[in-house]
Amino acid sequence: MKEMKNQVRKIKAMSNEYVQGVFGLIERAFGKQYDEEEGKLVCRLIREIRSKKYYLPELEIITVDEEDRVIGYVMFSRFHLNGNYEDKLLMLTPAAVEPEYQRQHICKEMIEYAFEKAVKLGFEAVLVEGDPANYRSRGFETAANHGILPGETVHLPHIDCLMVKELVPGALEHIKGTVEYDFYETLTEEG
Repeated sequence: MKEMKNQVRKIKAMSNEYVQGVFGLIERAFGKQYDEEEGKLVCRLIREIRSKKYYLPELEIITVDEEDRVIGYVMFSRFHLNGNYEDKLLMLTPAAVEPEYQRQHICKEMIEYAFEKAVKLGFEAVLVEGDPANYRSRGFETAANHGILPGETVHLPHIDCLMVKELVPGALEHIKGTVEYDFYETLTEEG
């Protein structure tokens, strides 16, 4: 656990007692940024990731406030490219902070905390899909520049929205391939 700023905030691994708090946070954060349906979709994705072999409980991270209320959440799970690298590559999705706590570096601190844990677990790189403005400062670069390309099941507003970060220097010299979401029903559902 890690104390944050002047307030008593703690970063820690997720546990089942916080599941409902996480889902409420996700629905509020994604509902505010996008719409109510997006929040529900992300909650379904979390449930699906947690049920698959790619789930890593030690890399499902929350931040709680002084009242032990979930105010931040990030999830990293194993990921593969063309059936390769699942012991070296992670996907960061989702990441959310309670709307009233945004812009206080909570997400940044959870992500950095998870990077440290991921390296200790032997992971070498992390993929993320999102707004480049939110991830460039964390060291993410356009994945296509490193030979990691979106496949048919990945629908991006722009190629720069699929990003990758090395956790281990030189890792991206040997991690190449196509990103597909076909093993997650939530991401490939129509409508």
